[in-house]
Amino acid sequence: MKRVDFIYQKLLEFGPAKKISAGELAELLGLSRANVSGDLNRLWKEGRIEKEEGRPTLFYVKQANDSLYLAQTALDRLAKTNKSLITRIEQAKAAVLYPPRGMHCLILGETGVGKSWFAGMIHEFAVDIGRLEKGAPFVVFNCADYANNPQLLISQLFGVKKGAYTGAEMDRKGLVEKADGGILFLDEVHRLPAEGQEIFFTFMDKGTFRRVGETEVERSAQVQIVMATTENPESSLLKTFMRRIPMVIKLPSLVERGMEERFGLVMEIFREEAFRLGREIQISSSVVQAFLCYHCPNNIGQLKTDIQLTCASAYAEFISLKKNVLHVSIQDVPHHVKQGLLLAKDYRQELAELIGTEHKCFVVQPSQEESVWFDRESENAANSVYEKIEQKIYELQNQGVSEEELEYDIEHYFTTFIKGVHQRINKGDMARIIDPVIIHLVEDIVRYAEAKLEKILSQKVIFGLALHIQTSKERLSQGKQIVHPHLNSVRLKYKKEFAVALECVRMIEEALLMDLPIGEAGYLTMFFVLDDESMQEERETVGVLVITHGSGGATAMVDVTNRLLVTEYARAIDLPLEEDSLVVLEQAIKTAREIGSAAGLLLLVDMGSLLGFGEIIEKELGIPVKVVPMVSTPHVIEATRKAMLGHTLDDVYRDVVSISMGVREELPREAPDKAVPALTIVATCLSGEGSALFLKKLLESKLRYDEKLLEFVPLQLMDKAQAKSKLKKLKQERTVLCIVSNYMLDRDLRCYSMDDVVNGEALSDIQQLIDLEEAYVKMKESLKEHLKMVKGQDVLDDVRTCVARMEERLGDKLLFDTRIGAYLHICCLVDRLKAGEHSVAYTDKVPFLAENRKLYSLIRHELQPLADKYDVVFSEDDVCFVMNFFIHNKTLA
Repeated sequence: MKRVDFIYQKLLEFGPAKKISAGELAELLGLSRANVSGDLNRLWKEGRIEKEEGRPTLFYVKQANDSLYLAQTALDRLAKTNKSLITRIEQAKAAVLYPPRGMHCLILGETGVGKSWFAGMIHEFAVDIGRLEKGAPFVVFNCADYANNPQLLISQLFGVKKGAYTGAEMDRKGLVEKADGGILFLDEVHRLPAEGQEIFFTFMDKGTFRRVGETEVERSAQVQIVMATTENPESSLLKTFMRRIPMVIKLPSLVERGMEERFGLVMEIFREEAFRLGREIQISSSVVQAFLCYHCPNNIGQLKTDIQLTCASAYAEFISLKKNVLHVSIQDVPHHVKQGLLLAKDYRQELAELIGTEHKCFVVQPSQEESVWFDRESENAANSVYEKIEQKIYELQNQGVSEEELEYDIEHYFTTFIKGVHQRINKGDMARIIDPVIIHLVEDIVRYAEAKLEKILSQKVIFGLALHIQTSKERLSQGKQIVHPHLNSVRLKYKKEFAVALECVRMIEEALLMDLPIGEAGYLTMFFVLDDESMQEERETVGVLVITHGSGGATAMVDVTNRLLVTEYARAIDLPLEEDSLVVLEQAIKTAREIGSAAGLLLLVDMGSLLGFGEIIEKELGIPVKVVPMVSTPHVIEATRKAMLGHTLDDVYRDVVSISMGVREELPREAPDKAVPALTIVATCLSGEGSALFLKKLLESKLRYDEKLLEFVPLQLMDKAQAKSKLKKLKQERTVLCIVSNYMLDRDLRCYSMDDVVNGEALSDIQQLIDLEEAYVKMKESLKEHLKMVKGQDVLDDVRTCVARMEERLGDKLLFDTRIGAYLHICCLVDRLKAGEHSVAYTDKVPFLAENRKLYSLIRHELQPLADKYDVVFSEDDVCFVMNFFIHNKTLA
């Protein structure tokens, strides 16, 4: 019997007349008071007992009554404080109460909104009202664990008969049998393959199934199926499967829940931490504002992680410095949460109404009950954090460590904890990639370096240092090396800065608990040196770097340029289609360090992800970078010639770009027959065309694009019918990539909210759309000249459709460069086969096909429409080469 059930049983023995405190009951049962108090509060929240407020709080059992609805369930109490969940809670209740045994339901929502927790609440409700027996099973199955092995998935769900296959030495129950009389929760159900969904049809319809290997015995189980997914079920689940799920519950994101509910969640999580610590927590008003306003992409799951991290940071200082009050200040908050203070001004009125303007701090008491909102999986982890900190203090004190050493050791220990907790935060969010530990570390390094070098380092260098240390840490953790090619010359030339850098390396090693090579001191030295104004005079010329897709393209253009100008000035990097672009990025940064300077770097590229290299290099090295797309040999010659003569980066960039105009520059700029860009992005606003124009200019300034191919079109929504009519006409004339609007004008087009564009969240997605479509348009022009047997435009359209079907069937979206490579490869393959050329032999084809038989069958099937239309035959070797794009894509991802 669980402890909570034991405590409940004891209260039942006392009867409703006996009221008892947590302390008295703990002493009577010989249990920890904190554990008993937690269990009593849990029983009260579940509606199984009553409590009487006072000092101390008294608990007692309810009066006996047969009504299922006399007790207020946990779902009812949740609805009182979370208005956005009222409809969802009513849906959940209806799913449980539906005769005869409830209905299957699907829970939708973004990562971190609490789908797994809500499924558990449905089970608790069913038990509370007696729909399920006390102790009825709640079985959890994550479909992602077996997504690529349907046979193993079937055996996990439905069980195995002895002898069904090699290794099946005994009969084994499946999860369906284990969930009999309860609920089976299928998490990440979108990862359930089509075969798995089809197997579920019979069971969901009839409640019958067979174990793997059984042919005669038909088993039955009464199980309610609850599922959860982050994906759109219409595109990720079979329609026949969806028809068997009558109840769909969509949980709102943190943004959708509104500021008032978010405030309640923030304070509830802080109360939960106070309860675990057994101490009052004082929270400064600025901390509360930051948590209410910061961007929290992983919703409530991340919100809880960030608050736990904040409390643990404050608690470490509270213990090590022997403070009297546990106070959470803005210094304890993770760096990405602090950015919420910058956004608070946009919510000034809402914050004033919600938390007032007079509060300097908020206080949460340990006597208040823990939050009902979260599951308890992370409870042990959170407790262990605090317990480990206390244990560390105790151990060091017993070893006779001095107060000064004690403070240092605790901070040293705690950096490890922060690093571990921060890994749970969304790593994909590039605007917040710097670990809070590294931010703190860089602040220490900057203070030390400024004192020793007697100079003030610029914000550019501070941010560059943080990015550099983060990158170095990730490189070393992956087993990669850090080598400085000119370490000795740096050491001799900048002795003072190098000595400071050596000490900074020691600080990094101690903070990150990892060994760094001495080459790292060479890179840190350059951060200190490059910020010196005197260094800016040593090199006054702009660096020139050329990077293009394919083998040898960039090298050929640079070789011609350097020979004509009798120099070795320009540098080249080639990006083969099968190469990982991140490897080339590292090479580009390394080369940029050698040839770049305070005068800047001109990056000449062809297309795709290379267009984004400039911004990354600029941040990494702290030097200005300009990017010229669609590079050609004349571009490289002009850039190198002007750079060698000492022209500024802006001048070189302007002169090189002007070459792209060619003869067209001689034509009148406003020629009546000026070509209309083939692509467009529509920016709309309800308040009039002025706001739409603002959005248009914002997009133009933040995104990289070819003006000849793409145009941003402002559209005002004062008359929605007219706006829809204009949009329809635009779609007929050109390709509309997406709409920026807070209103749905066309369900067939991607729509990004204005808020996400203004705060930068949607810009990376839009940039990917632009890069792909621009590359697609340019590929059409290029293929017109290169393909001899088929029309380039037609075959590219067909290939694009073919690859899209492959991606959909495999559930695997190709990365940008991989997709471009796949398009080019298949188009050229069709052209070669049409010309009667022989297929290229694939090395080690037999073992490769044996290992990837299912992928081979799928790719061959999807290539067949191309084979039929162009009257060609794809050999096994041809299919193997196409398969490689998807296998290589998984490695990159």
